[in-house]
Amino acid sequence: MNPEAIRSLVKPSAYQDSVTLLLLARQLRSGPGVVEAAALMATPSNQDLLEQSGLLTAEAAKAGSNDLVIAVRAESAAAAAAALAEGEAFLGAKRKRLEDSGRALPRTLESARRHLPDANLALISVPGPFAALEAKKALRLGLHVMLFSDNVGLEDEVALKGLAARKGLLMMGPDCGTAILNGVPLGFANAVPRGRIGLVSASGTGLQQVTTLLASQGEGVSQAIGVGGRDLSEAVGGLMTFQALDALAADPATDLIVMIGKPPAPAVRARVEARLRAAGKPCVLALLGQGVQEGRDAAIHAVATLEDAAWAALAMLEGRPFIPQPFSIPATELRECVEEARRALRPKDGTVRALYAGGTLAHEAVLILEPLLGPIATNLRPGSGGRHRVTDLGADEYTVGRAHPMLDATVRVEEIRKAAQDPDVTVLLLDVVLGHGAAPDPAGDVAAAIEAARAAAKAAGRGLAVVASVIGTAGDPQGLAAQCARLEAAGAWVLPSNAQAARAAACIAGGGPVLARLLEGRP
Repeated sequence: MNPEAIRSLVKPSAYQDSVTLLLLARQLRSGPGVVEAAALMATPSNQDLLEQSGLLTAEAAKAGSNDLVIAVRAESAAAAAAALAEGEAFLGAKRKRLEDSGRALPRTLESARRHLPDANLALISVPGPFAALEAKKALRLGLHVMLFSDNVGLEDEVALKGLAARKGLLMMGPDCGTAILNGVPLGFANAVPRGRIGLVSASGTGLQQVTTLLASQGEGVSQAIGVGGRDLSEAVGGLMTFQALDALAADPATDLIVMIGKPPAPAVRARVEARLRAAGKPCVLALLGQGVQEGRDAAIHAVATLEDAAWAALAMLEGRPFIPQPFSIPATELRECVEEARRALRPKDGTVRALYAGGTLAHEAVLILEPLLGPIATNLRPGSGGRHRVTDLGADEYTVGRAHPMLDATVRVEEIRKAAQDPDVTVLLLDVVLGHGAAPDPAGDVAAAIEAARAAAKAAGRGLAVVASVIGTAGDPQGLAAQCARLEAAGAWVLPSNAQAARAAACIAGGGPVLARLLEGRP
């Protein structure tokens, strides 16, 4: 057998956005004889990632930050050369499509502004070291900014948001994955109707969960503003959260405000609640954290899950009381589903292994599972331990040199295979996220792995229950119904929300006592 070959291709001054590079790496990784592939701009941090992945060649190590590197590890030199040729063809085809379209390709923000004088927003997706500089340019040009880039320093974030606030602009991010402004989806967003509810959120998938649940009941979104995961920290102080809340308060199309995030520092939370009350509109506050107090006062309804945020918002708009419910399916049907899932399990009280593409969804799952099953081990909380495990596969340690799991299911497929080989794992918990920018068939990408995992467990004389939620709408490119049906055909129990899926997984793993607690309203 030939030794593996590692080859690279450097394209000087050939910037490509991160989504294009993720898609390119995914395509190359699926090629014949390819073991691993990466497509990255050669910033120092990305060169470190290539080195950690064993893909850093001498040529790639010498590349500059403006250079594009395609690196491949393959079963043979011929397979590596073919993959690099395919990468060249991919980039050439993209360049030709742009040229054939007749679109101008400005090289600076200033020239882009001259081509589009009426534009009022810049979406920035460049390597972190350059992102702050480009964002500052955009703000100085009077543009709102959606900063998709990550690896932006905290000091830069504070400075950028301070500048935006002074100029009356939005500076969404850094690491802002989702927004919907005036009906236009940005980043990883879903096809949802226009409506009366405005949202502010630190996260991408959390925002997607709430907006898609609202859409399932015919309600739409006026604006959905992502502010980045650090905005409510003491250092940033909620600068952009306040800017977004003020914008929604002044927006005549917004009748109700939903705010989503992790519990902020006490001083920041007090200012947030004061700003919500000053908005003069009904508000739902969903702070996803341990010990969050649920309830309603004259202006704010506080809830503990993303699903409850959607249902509380609808109830407030319709002038009816909101009472949280653990499941939307009847208790009799729920018991039958749990009993059927547990019938084949060996051992009866095994462990839950949760493999998430969405970081906020993974965080919510930990908060739901822990009171029901005990300590949860998770990469979201360093040093945590427990019998059950929740893994955010979008975290850095899983995306070194490869695409995010919302684009490429390779890592999740491998983790599903590993879970099926663990005799203690009885329940597999998954999320599937649809929408613009996501994989064309995310359910199909994992369905074969689910079928193989269940077959492997059965061959070993035990069962493996699979529980899933699908975040999406009928209008999404992938189609919600078709994606749910694909998972169900593979043997998964598909629940209407991430919260319900996490509770269902807990019921299967913990049996009657957990189910009784939930049905009796004792989370």
